[in-house]
Amino acid sequence: MHFSSVIYVLSYLLIFLSAAMLLPVPFSLYYGESDYVAQLISAAITALAGIVGLYFSNFEGDVRPKEGFAVVTFGWIFLSLFGCLPFIIHGSIPSITDAYFETISGFTTTGATILTDIEALPRGLLLWRSLTHWLGGMGIIVLSLAILPFLGIGGMQMFKAEVPGPVADKLTPRVAGTAKILWGVYVLLTAAETALLMLGGMSFFDSLCHSFATLATGGYSTQNASIAAYNSTYIDFIIIFFMLLAGTNFAIHYRFLKGDWQAYRQNKEFVFYISTIGAATALIGLHTFFRSDMTLLKAFQDTLFQVLSIITTTGFATADYEQWSQSSQAVLLFLMFTGGCAGSTAGGIKIIRIYILIKFIFSEITRLLHPHAVVRVRIGSTIVNREVITNVLGFYALFMFTLVIGVVVMTLLGLDILSALGAVIATLGNIGPGLGSVGPTDNYAHIPELGKWFLSFLMLAGRLELFTVVILLTPGFWRK
Repeated sequence: MHFSSVIYVLSYLLIFLSAAMLLPVPFSLYYGESDYVAQLISAAITALAGIVGLYFSNFEGDVRPKEGFAVVTFGWIFLSLFGCLPFIIHGSIPSITDAYFETISGFTTTGATILTDIEALPRGLLLWRSLTHWLGGMGIIVLSLAILPFLGIGGMQMFKAEVPGPVADKLTPRVAGTAKILWGVYVLLTAAETALLMLGGMSFFDSLCHSFATLATGGYSTQNASIAAYNSTYIDFIIIFFMLLAGTNFAIHYRFLKGDWQAYRQNKEFVFYISTIGAATALIGLHTFFRSDMTLLKAFQDTLFQVLSIITTTGFATADYEQWSQSSQAVLLFLMFTGGCAGSTAGGIKIIRIYILIKFIFSEITRLLHPHAVVRVRIGSTIVNREVITNVLGFYALFMFTLVIGVVVMTLLGLDILSALGAVIATLGNIGPGLGSVGPTDNYAHIPELGKWFLSFLMLAGRLELFTVVILLTPGFWRK
């Protein structure tokens, strides 16, 4: 492995991060709060680390698969490590464990928090907290590919390692062009949501923070009660709409904006995604309506919001779904596994993998009934490559194995089985709120210190789709 190349790219990422740390400073000064000092000191330390790294390293040429995996994994680890400095230096989160947990939860768009009083944080730190979502949502490496031309040659290795889904969509011949397009759509949708939320009465600051969190499917709010604090049907439906978009493959948004009006309808994954949302909303909505004194509109509003919040792994809340029926919670638990579309900012297993698994199961049943038949797995008219099916099966097996091991570890650390399951699926799937003691009205402050580090690892592994992280733990990766 060319370690010097890895350090060189990581150093540039730290310099990017230091520049991003300056963005909350004007807000701190505008609101007359002193947290800008922590932001400036953190930016200086991070920039210095990046400059030192550049001085003692050099780019040795093409980024091969090994370097790609190393840059992506260590990039997210170090960015989270330096990204937690503002919280520590300011004193809002003095514990390194808690600060790192909060920061990697932000960058991985998990939204799991250890904060018990979010509104007590100064606005600069609240913005930085939301900004970690936004940077991590589309991908820090993808952003660097759009900006750093020298990464264009081997950048596809890093692009594949960071962008979620069994197959990475390449919209242009050069990966740097694809990265620019994806970030361009991302910025456009963020600006649109910010403007629409302001029309609903939100301040510019709150609108920006919640737009960052929505489009990144992160879920960090500026309010202790999350979106429920605004008690606004208009705001609920604006966020519902943009959660739906955030959980959709951004390549489809680009094609639609370029004039392909059939882009959504012709995409089988998107149709399955919408169908799953519709079915879950109908099941839970009707059950909630008949079991409560809510109006039909309110029951479906709350249900649709929570269904989208869970399936897109955003984690916003307008209702305490742990008060819903056991069957409703079972549906939500299934959605926690499902996640959004490939190529979106959502976490989870991904809709396309679930779709391929279902098609594969039916193809195997057909093969058993007709042993001599040539049975292909198709998505629409496209035949799914056997290599893709193998990748999907391998990912699913690794996801479930990690889930089981995670639940065992968390129960050994003192959590009850429901809370352990909720914490592991919520962090591995980058959802945020889970079940039991980490439900939508709770937080992760009570988790033991070792448990927070373990859950931080699960957040990273989940965001980078397991293989990117797990491959670094194999002895073969480090052999020459």
